Amino acid sequence: MSLKQIAILGSTGSIGQSTLSIVESFPDRFAVASLAAGRNLDLAFEQASRWRPAVISMATEELAATLAGRLKAAGITGIEVLHGPAGTVRVATLPQVDFVVSAIVGVAGLEATYAAVLAGKPIGLANKEAMVAAGEILTAAARQKNVPLLPIDSEHNAVHQCMRAGTLNEIKQIWLTASGGPFRTLPLTDFEHITVAQALKHPTWVMGRRITIDSATMLNKGLEIIEACRLFDLPPSAVKVTVHPQSTVHSLVEYIDGSLLAQISVTDMRLPILYAMTYPKRVVSDLTFDMTTLSRLTFETPDFGRFPCLRLAYEAAEIGGAHTIALNAADEIAVEAFLDGRIPFMGIPRTIEAVLETTPVTHPGTIQEVLAADQQSRETASAALSQFSHASVGTPRG
Repeated sequence: MSLKQIAILGSTGSIGQSTLSIVESFPDRFAVASLAAGRNLDLAFEQASRWRPAVISMATEELAATLAGRLKAAGITGIEVLHGPAGTVRVATLPQVDFVVSAIVGVAGLEATYAAVLAGKPIGLANKEAMVAAGEILTAAARQKNVPLLPIDSEHNAVHQCMRAGTLNEIKQIWLTASGGPFRTLPLTDFEHITVAQALKHPTWVMGRRITIDSATMLNKGLEIIEACRLFDLPPSAVKVTVHPQSTVHSLVEYIDGSLLAQISVTDMRLPILYAMTYPKRVVSDLTFDMTTLSRLTFETPDFGRFPCLRLAYEAAEIGGAHTIALNAADEIAVEAFLDGRIPFMGIPRTIEAVLETTPVTHPGTIQEVLAADQQSRETASAALSQFSHASVGTPRG
């Protein structure tokens, strides 16, 4: 059996490192072809030294030059060191690459993911922003090139597994589970006074700062609704959210005959990554689940009043195009402002809503148009922040 050659976009992030741990666990199945490592120079050097990829790309020319110098000083040769968006595209489209793990946060990895699809590379998609901003373009290209887009997000990976039990026209709806974040039971009157430290205490997962805040506002689940619509060709009305604090059931698929299929597994991202990398086969792993932990499973209906970002996401999903781009871009700006202490917690949904209200109903047809719409939304969001600063809370919007 020949080794499957893996390209990792975002190799120094948590998904990238988990992917490399899988490659290490299955040396008879996988090898590393190329890496896009971003700005983490020390870890990039460590990964290049360990895995000897044909190509590694850094975020900037300066970082690439420094990495190249360190590799040369260590006597490591034969690795092409590139930088910037062009370097990331090269990483994703090398002829020998058999599978691309797309795990760069935000829209930064969008061009490379699209280029990989056009090059006929199967994609393991851990970057929900790419599907939210350009899902209409990516899915059309994937259909044209007959390229599988295999979700690595635990919820969508669970749906993908459950959908193998029936056909698309046999599905009534899908259910994405949400932990409810740290504020599931907090009185609504306290939301204006939520601190950054409180919002960063996720009850289940250890994640990056932005995704942790997105989980607290449930905007993260909103992005997943949009991603699910595009990955599985479903209308927003067929994508439901249920709050499941135990985070044991990763998602469910409800069929027209009344059957509900759930996917349950350990809360370890290596499992959905392994599933995507070996699809359509399954392989033996040590990622076993302790059934005794299933003693209590609860499910609740999410409160849109408590989590307005979820309502905004459904509205953006219905319109599509520029509205889903604006939702993601405005959230990124607003979350950054909240983490910096410039706006209160509830300033996040207010900023997003202000941006969506001014967003035209358009459907960008190219990646360049998507990126332009993304930039415009960021500028609109930045301009709107002053309305929702701490000093402005409670004042009427102008």
